Amino acid sequence: MIKEKNIQIIGAGLCGSLLALRLGQRGYNVTVFEKRPDLRKVDISAGRSINLALSDRGFAAIDLVGIQDKVQPFCIPMNGRMLHDTEGNTVLAPYSGREHEYINSISRGDLNSLLLDEAEALPNVTLHFNYDCRSVDFENATSHFYNYETKKESSQSADVIFGTDGAGSALRKNYYLENKFLFSFSQDYLTHGYKELSILPAENNGYKAYKNALHIWGRGDFMLIALPNLDGSFTVTLFLSYAEGDYNFNNLTTKERVLEFFEKYFKDALELMPNLIDDFFENPTAPLGTVKCSPWHYKGKTILLGDAAHAIVPFYGQGMNASFEDVVEFDKFLDLDFTTWERVFEAFEKSRKQDTDAIADLAIDNFHEMKGHVNHTDFREKRSLEMAFEKQFPNDYSSKYSLVTFNEKIGYREAMLRGRAQDKAILNMLADKVIKTPLDLSPDTLKQTLQNVQKETNNILEDDRVAGLK
Repeated sequence: MIKEKNIQIIGAGLCGSLLALRLGQRGYNVTVFEKRPDLRKVDISAGRSINLALSDRGFAAIDLVGIQDKVQPFCIPMNGRMLHDTEGNTVLAPYSGREHEYINSISRGDLNSLLLDEAEALPNVTLHFNYDCRSVDFENATSHFYNYETKKESSQSADVIFGTDGAGSALRKNYYLENKFLFSFSQDYLTHGYKELSILPAENNGYKAYKNALHIWGRGDFMLIALPNLDGSFTVTLFLSYAEGDYNFNNLTTKERVLEFFEKYFKDALELMPNLIDDFFENPTAPLGTVKCSPWHYKGKTILLGDAAHAIVPFYGQGMNASFEDVVEFDKFLDLDFTTWERVFEAFEKSRKQDTDAIADLAIDNFHEMKGHVNHTDFREKRSLEMAFEKQFPNDYSSKYSLVTFNEKIGYREAMLRGRAQDKAILNMLADKVIKTPLDLSPDTLKQTLQNVQKETNNILEDDRVAGLK
């Protein structure tokens, strides 16, 4: 049983606030320091808040802390992708052949505020805002802060420090700056950035587009997406190269050129966005990157969780879900027979890191899928077949997307390996005309097709194992 009970958390975002709530529920004395003002009192979105897609892995964390009933009212179910072509035609591509499987659009601010409220309601949890962490003495578990309100510096010690302060983590920065242990770190940016835009509500506060879907305008090298909000609006995000292509963020510098770009590629979206120009030039353009590092912990004194340990691009909708799952998985190790934080940290990272590396890679894969592959005939045939498998044989097949998004009992790495093998099996068999699309298949033939796909999938997995890829 671990005796040290005084916990410091740097960062009160989604992961930090959930962690504070859970550790507080377990009886630890938790003090949280956040660089930004209290988001419950000040609007700090600044056009940089990509909407969140809450799915089963995230809900497992919500269940863990017992606030399901409070979160549910903030959720808008999205049953699939609404694909928009350049002529404005649409088709709904379900996420799953099982009707109970869908993702949920939810406001980052609403969810973060709720978690802060729940954590702060515990007598052993204290929240401090406007505290900028300037450095961390991880040998002595002491953090040094600058308070933006008092203009004073202070040092705060604890038995153990959790860094949940995002992709720009101050704790992680000190890991490599101090050079006191072998620390590996990579930060890889896409050539694309993102800009947040919006579709405002209709006059009656209704929705100008279909409510229960994630809308995608995939255009090969770039794309636009839109997620619904409770007030009838949609949060719209443009993903575009900074410098490549005929249109990019570097050359979209005038009202006329922006309108020309949207008229050419997103005409039906433009008709819903009379506020486009104001949003485009008022909101910032932000980068998209992946962070991987190792080790996450140091001598049982400090540990990184969430984006601080493994920031990913948003294209699988798993950034928040993965961070929430960190808390769920970490919580399991607190029930094991460990007597020191160091043993907990070592066991947790050994178990968890392979999964966070996997979802980082999957998110890059899905970036290419969303902006281009969803419009390809072979991709649509594969998805059509998978929807038929899931609908007719719900206990026997799950697509890669379903494995990642709706199967929280399966780790990300296992979901990635099996999902990629299934994709390869189906695409190869379609190309070789060994199987046909579901419209041509009787129920008995569909079952035989599934068995053939499963056999080929297992062959691919075995080849990968022999090759050392598994």
